[in-house]
Amino acid sequence: MAEQITVEVVYAEPSRSWLWQVMLPVGSTVAQAIEASGVARDVPGLVVDPARLGIFSHKVTPDHVVGEGDRVEIYRPLTLDPKEARRRRAHEG
Repeated sequence: MAEQITVEVVYAEPSRSWLWQVMLPVGSTVAQAIEASGVARDVPGLVVDPARLGIFSHKVTPDHVVGEGDRVEIYRPLTLDPKEARRRRAHEG
Protein backbone atom coordinates (compact mmCIF):
# COMPACT_ATOMS: atom_id res chain seq x y z
CA MET A 1 0.00 0.00 0.00
CA ALA A 2 1.27 3.50 -0.87
CA GLU A 3 2.27 5.75 1.98
CA GLN A 4 -0.40 8.32 2.90
CA ILE A 5 -0.18 11.87 4.23
CA THR A 6 -2.77 14.07 5.92
CA VAL A 7 -3.40 17.53 4.49
CA GLU A 8 -5.91 20.25 5.40
CA VAL A 9 -7.74 22.35 2.82
CA VAL A 10 -9.28 25.63 4.02
CA TYR A 11 -11.50 28.30 2.51
CA ALA A 12 -13.12 31.28 4.23
CA GLU A 13 -15.75 33.86 3.45
CA PRO A 14 -16.49 36.86 5.68
CA SER A 15 -19.26 35.01 7.51
CA ARG A 16 -18.14 31.39 7.35
CA SER A 17 -15.09 29.17 6.98
CA TRP A 18 -14.57 25.57 5.92
CA LEU A 19 -11.84 23.08 6.79
CA TRP A 20 -11.44 19.66 5.24
CA GLN A 21 -8.88 17.06 6.27
CA VAL A 22 -7.90 14.65 3.51
CA MET A 23 -5.64 11.62 3.23
CA LEU A 24 -3.56 11.55 0.05
CA PRO A 25 -0.78 9.46 -1.41
CA VAL A 26 2.73 10.86 -0.94
CA GLY A 27 3.57 13.02 -3.96
CA SER A 28 0.06 14.49 -4.34
CA THR A 29 -0.37 18.07 -5.51
CA VAL A 30 -2.31 21.09 -4.27
CA ALA A 31 -4.85 20.52 -7.07
CA GLN A 32 -5.35 16.90 -5.98
CA ALA A 33 -5.81 17.97 -2.36
CA ILE A 34 -8.47 20.50 -3.40
CA GLU A 35 -10.24 17.89 -5.53
CA ALA A 36 -10.15 15.32 -2.70
CA SER A 37 -11.55 17.84 -0.22
CA GLY A 38 -14.87 18.17 -2.02
CA VAL A 39 -14.78 21.96 -1.76
CA ALA A 40 -16.64 22.29 -5.09
CA ARG A 41 -19.50 20.25 -3.63
CA ASP A 42 -19.56 21.98 -0.24
CA VAL A 43 -19.21 25.63 -1.37
CA PRO A 44 -21.77 26.28 -4.11
CA GLY A 45 -20.58 28.67 -6.80
CA LEU A 46 -16.93 28.65 -5.70
CA VAL A 47 -14.50 28.91 -8.59
CA VAL A 48 -10.98 28.09 -7.44
CA ASP A 49 -8.52 30.52 -9.03
CA PRO A 50 -5.18 28.72 -9.58
CA ALA A 51 -3.42 32.05 -8.95
CA ARG A 52 -4.98 32.36 -5.47
CA LEU A 53 -3.63 29.31 -3.63
CA GLY A 54 -1.21 29.01 -0.75
CA ILE A 55 0.25 26.78 1.92
CA PHE A 56 0.60 28.44 5.32
CA SER A 57 0.30 31.91 3.67
CA HIS A 58 2.95 31.21 1.01
CA LYS A 59 1.70 31.38 -2.56
CA VAL A 60 1.87 28.07 -4.47
CA THR A 61 0.78 26.71 -7.83
CA PRO A 62 -1.76 23.90 -8.31
CA ASP A 63 1.05 21.48 -9.26
CA HIS A 64 2.99 22.12 -6.02
CA VAL A 65 3.55 18.84 -4.13
CA VAL A 66 2.02 18.86 -0.65
CA GLY A 67 3.64 17.45 2.45
CA GLU A 68 2.40 15.87 5.66
CA GLY A 69 0.45 18.40 7.73
CA ASP A 70 0.32 21.10 5.04
CA ARG A 71 -2.65 23.49 5.07
CA VAL A 72 -3.76 24.31 1.53
CA GLU A 73 -5.44 27.72 1.52
CA ILE A 74 -7.88 28.84 -1.16
CA TYR A 75 -7.93 32.64 -1.27
CA ARG A 76 -10.82 34.88 -2.31
CA PRO A 77 -10.26 37.83 -4.62
CA LEU A 78 -9.70 41.10 -2.79
CA THR A 79 -12.82 43.24 -2.64
CA LEU A 80 -10.79 46.40 -2.02
CA ASP A 81 -7.24 47.19 -3.05
CA PRO A 82 -5.09 47.43 0.15
CA LYS A 83 -3.64 50.78 -0.98
CA GLU A 84 -7.13 52.19 -1.47
CA ALA A 85 -8.16 50.90 1.98
CA ARG A 86 -5.18 52.72 3.58
CA ARG A 87 -6.05 55.91 1.68
CA ARG A 88 -9.63 55.74 2.96
CA ARG A 89 -8.52 55.18 6.55
CA ALA A 90 -6.06 58.07 6.35
CA HIS A 91 -8.74 60.35 4.93
CA GLU A 92 -11.18 59.41 7.72
CA GLY A 93 -8.64 59.92 10.49
